[in-house]
Amino acid sequence: MKFKQLCLIAIACWLPLTTYAEAPLNPAAAPARPKNIVIMIGDGMGPSYTTAYRYYKDNPDTEEIEQTVFDRLLVGMASTYPASVSGYVTDSAAAATALSTGFKSYNGAISVDVNKRPLTTMLERAKQRGLSTGVAVTCQVNHATPAAFLSHDESRKNYDAIAATYINTDADVILGGGQKYFPQPLRDQFSAKGYQVLTDFSQLDAVNQPKVLGLFADVQLPWSLDEPDAHRLSQLTSKSLELLSQNQQGFVLLVEGSQIDWGGHANDIAAAMGEMDEFAHSIEVVEQFVRNHPDTLLVITADHNTGGLSIGANGKYEWHPDVLHKLTGSPETMAEQAIATEQWREPLSASLGFTIDDELYGKFDRARMQGKKALTTAIKQEIDLRSNTGWTTHGHTGVDVQVFAAGPGSELFIGSQDNTDIANKIISLMPKAKTAK
Repeated sequence: MKFKQLCLIAIACWLPLTTYAEAPLNPAAAPARPKNIVIMIGDGMGPSYTTAYRYYKDNPDTEEIEQTVFDRLLVGMASTYPASVSGYVTDSAAAATALSTGFKSYNGAISVDVNKRPLTTMLERAKQRGLSTGVAVTCQVNHATPAAFLSHDESRKNYDAIAATYINTDADVILGGGQKYFPQPLRDQFSAKGYQVLTDFSQLDAVNQPKVLGLFADVQLPWSLDEPDAHRLSQLTSKSLELLSQNQQGFVLLVEGSQIDWGGHANDIAAAMGEMDEFAHSIEVVEQFVRNHPDTLLVITADHNTGGLSIGANGKYEWHPDVLHKLTGSPETMAEQAIATEQWREPLSASLGFTIDDELYGKFDRARMQGKKALTTAIKQEIDLRSNTGWTTHGHTGVDVQVFAAGPGSELFIGSQDNTDIANKIISLMPKAKTAK
């Protein structure tokens, strides 16, 4: 008797938990469909990046470690592995293909399957359903992530071919870098199709209606750390929201903090935190838009983790983000400036925020004679040593990434899921496809 009672009690306790866990995935219990959808990708932004960013932003004068936008929007985790032909560790192209189409593919694939057949992208679906579409990124607009949302190609390396296909996407907003991949004849084609083609960031303010192709750098935009007051991604995000929201039927927008990944590949904690800060500002722009437009869904994730960043290293239970706050620019820019002048010791010391003693001067001087790349590496290594930052690779790792969400439908993203699930859930929340009469 007692055994039966215990079983009944256990079942009674378990059922509410089961109901709660399954409810978000139950179509009958799902919230109203959003009118607008913003998906934001922190390229390479593994969990250690958001944790490091929390400590990077912490006010050391308070006992509390303050929350960041990532802490308050966190809802789940996602696996990132590519199609089995590429093993367990994804590249940006395969990950973006999964996030855009809901299907796994091989590393290097731009929204094609393992047999190199095109897969319908999220933005293509949105266009078919009468929604406006856009991308705003800090890399070249034809880089892996935006390309997988706008185009199809068997290789992410076919930059020129991918750029040429954008004329047929009918996307309302394309903002980022990449002038070198859009020669004048291609720009003229965009103009002939009604696009405003911009190459100077100052032109963006005057734009008050789609369509717009903004190419604001030869390749990628400058490091945020070198332009701390520019807030370029935030401005691109804000303008995209302004333009796309003119469509009363709604929109789907991709925003990418592209160079978080580039900082990780370079094992550059300073540049990476600068990019994280600007990505966080951009999230807050969208977060405010969601408050003002409660029919908007915001989903944020990473495509993968880059660099194997560790908060603490060398057997020491320490991490010192204060070292990063003293820097006045990126290590790459510091190296460039030091090579450009013979009197470089004091200016470099001022940029780093610490004294370059004779031993360190000798190390930097030897690196300087080898060129910009060697000096940049030496500067990064010294920053790592003083902040006690660790790295395991210059490539990607296979760890799960975080998922953040707000707005109608955000409950669908609670818990553990695959990156393809993120795409399929977003697609399921779009308006029904129009059927021919």
